[in-house]
Amino acid sequence: MRLVISSLISLSFGGAIGLMFLMLGCALPVYDKYWPLFLLFFYILSPIPYCISRRVVDDTDSASNACKELAIFLTTGIVISAFGLPIVFARAEVIAWGACALVLTGNVVIFGTILGFFLVFGSNDDFSWQQW
Repeated sequence: MRLVISSLISLSFGGAIGLMFLMLGCALPVYDKYWPLFLLFFYILSPIPYCISRRVVDDTDSASNACKELAIFLTTGIVISAFGLPIVFARAEVIAWGACALVLTGNVVIFGTILGFFLVFGSNDDFSWQQW
């Protein structure tokens, strides 16, 4: 139980730090453009395909599963798009390169936090994320 609580605290701290980098890339007076906030959609959408496939797929067979592989493919596409969008914004001079660096740093932290959540709560034990 203590491990679960410390994991939740560290994951929430990671999410807060990642969102802080995203907000700094938007709200600093030097940058003052809020286009990178569209990345919040990617943060929300990224775990959805994997969560759906975990509910649908039976993990008893050891063979590769097409549904699970499709979910990983879609999640990878969402994550790559989240890293590509700030670079496209910076190349089009919609945002500054400094803001792009802050947003990409926030992406690394946020997606690391999402990955950590699935590593910690992905097993089928008493404290599984599937109960939520």
